[in-house]
Amino acid sequence: MTGVRHLYLHLPFCAHRCGYCDFVTIVGREALHERYVDALLAELELEGELLADVETVFLGGGTPTLTPAHTLARLVRGLPGAAELTVEANPETVTPELARLLRTVGVNRVSVGAQSFTPKLLRVLERRAQPDDVRRAVYALRDANFDNISLDLIYGIPSQGTADLERDLDQALALAPDHLSCYELEAKPGTRFTHTFGDELRRQADAMEGYFERVVERLTAAGYRWYETANFCRPGRPAAGPDFRARHNLAYWYGRDYLGLGIGAVSTVGGRRWTNTPKLAEYLAALERGERPRRSVEELGDETQRRERVMLGLRLDEPLPLGGVETALDDAALARLAHHGLAVVAGTNGTRTLALSERGRFLGGGVTAELLA
Repeated sequence: MTGVRHLYLHLPFCAHRCGYCDFVTIVGREALHERYVDALLAELELEGELLADVETVFLGGGTPTLTPAHTLARLVRGLPGAAELTVEANPETVTPELARLLRTVGVNRVSVGAQSFTPKLLRVLERRAQPDDVRRAVYALRDANFDNISLDLIYGIPSQGTADLERDLDQALALAPDHLSCYELEAKPGTRFTHTFGDELRRQADAMEGYFERVVERLTAAGYRWYETANFCRPGRPAAGPDFRARHNLAYWYGRDYLGLGIGAVSTVGGRRWTNTPKLAEYLAALERGERPRRSVEELGDETQRRERVMLGLRLDEPLPLGGVETALDDAALARLAHHGLAVVAGTNGTRTLALSERGRFLGGGVTAELLA
């Protein structure tokens, strides 16, 4: 097994837990930020032998930029160097001072959680940042010489209409981000969010396909590459490489190994997948004793790995090499979908590739599910 080249760190702290969120998050607990960073660095020390020639590092959450700037900087300085080092940020936490500090310590990509530019929709999502906060954050990052900024948007929000989506896309494009992630709203059954907005969520579900197609149409017309189901990037610049695809996320979609640190973090290494305990106190106590945190472990059989490779690889706009994964496919379904123009098979035995057509990509998961044996 070669060394793992992709590292994820989970910083769970948030000022407020949004009703639709199902990530491992913790509200408040400001006094524990320092201890948590100590624990992350201790876990990195314990697992460091798994890493080699690290290519990407991603700090996600939660709200990583809620952690005090000097503490966040201490964490980043303790990480291995990487060609892409991303930090997620809520807009209201980004100040010119923080932007400059992040750039100084080696962060070269920031993902800003805008979600919407429509105040009524931000209230539904329980987001604290307002549209002007998003603009100020992007301006501060540009002033600090960040040339790789991503924006997150959500569509299918209760009370959202097509005109609202168009305005959100207009506002996002006006900021000229290098990358856009556009996700349909997913709210878990049984949450207070679904209890409050159940009827409207069902109405929005019927509109999702139209929203999705509109997002793709608008962003590709603006020159963005639709490189993954929910992700779009601009062509690159000489200093940034050929394009602005999220290299860390590409590692997931290519089925590469990755190491996750922090509460609730997932790792996939050498055919095994493990998930850290989501309990903060338990996590801190274990690392302060010099021990690994409690984990649930799953052994990934060859067939599981092949199926995941197909499911994730077909989210991309590039052909999936079929060598080694063909047993995961239903040959009859593949022939049928190719006949209907939803899947495209190219090459000959040994070099065959599979891709979804544009219409197949719009249908996405349904087509992939049918393809799997």
